Amino acid sequence: MKIVFYGTPDFAATSLKRIYNEGFDIVGVVTAPDKPAGRGQKIQMSAVKIVAQELNLPISQPTNLKAESFMNQLIDWNPDLGVVIAFRMLPEKVWNFPSLGTVNLHASLLPDYRGAAPIQHAIINGEPFTGVSTFFLKHAIDTGDIIDQLKVEIPKSMHAGSLHDKLMIEGSSLMVTTLNKINKFGLDTPTTPQNNKGQSTKFAPKINREFCEINSESNTIEAYNKIRGLSPYPGAWMESPWGNVKIFDSENQLGRSIVERGFQIENKDLILGFHDGALLIKELQIPGKSRMSARDFLNGLAKKN
Repeated sequence: MKIVFYGTPDFAATSLKRIYNEGFDIVGVVTAPDKPAGRGQKIQMSAVKIVAQELNLPISQPTNLKAESFMNQLIDWNPDLGVVIAFRMLPEKVWNFPSLGTVNLHASLLPDYRGAAPIQHAIINGEPFTGVSTFFLKHAIDTGDIIDQLKVEIPKSMHAGSLHDKLMIEGSSLMVTTLNKINKFGLDTPTTPQNNKGQSTKFAPKINREFCEINSESNTIEAYNKIRGLSPYPGAWMESPWGNVKIFDSENQLGRSIVERGFQIENKDLILGFHDGALLIKELQIPGKSRMSARDFLNGLAKKN
């Protein structure tokens, strides 16, 4: 079974390496074009490209997936199956090109959390569980028939970065299970249709800066989960006497007696108060500075005063 692989970040690169190590025939890798990044704007390759080069796999970096040159590349590779993980939306003529179709790995238990940011939204909504799903691509995004799913617990203290890494590993294993199944059954691979009639009310839209703001009218749990769900990137933020402060880590102190809502300093602790309790801030970033512990931040304030 010849596979063409589509992906860009670490989440996809881990599966690419796992699939290769399991002995699957990867005839081509499609990833994002190199682009400038960071303060120095140095040209950087995607994580998938770096792995593909290490494995000496053929690489394509098209800017236009509908271009004739890219379709000619697919014809030359002649894949039986497409595998897409954390990549941009594929045109139908691309995902429908392989004889067995194209399978996708998504970081949620579909149909819940369809969209661009399933890991973040699951934590922000306080979910106790999430998971990974593999499914065959169809016209509407994240709606194809399910092949395999794996449920994963979300501890109450887990941040999005840790959950990402957990699902990245579990997803690579699930993808191998799925590929073995497709290799065995081909077009007769057992699948389960998603419940598209009773649409899920849990969505995972792309996250913007406005969404990342912590509202002073929120309750303690809502703020705590938003901080977890947006750490380490892009980071939840809130207005403060020191500018818009990003918060990366906190401790829930629901029911703690507070003087007022908002930021306050109590007994060498940085506290963020809400109507029903408070958060003990543990790690933050103020404008123009690097991430730091709350203790270092308060020590810096003390020196200034």
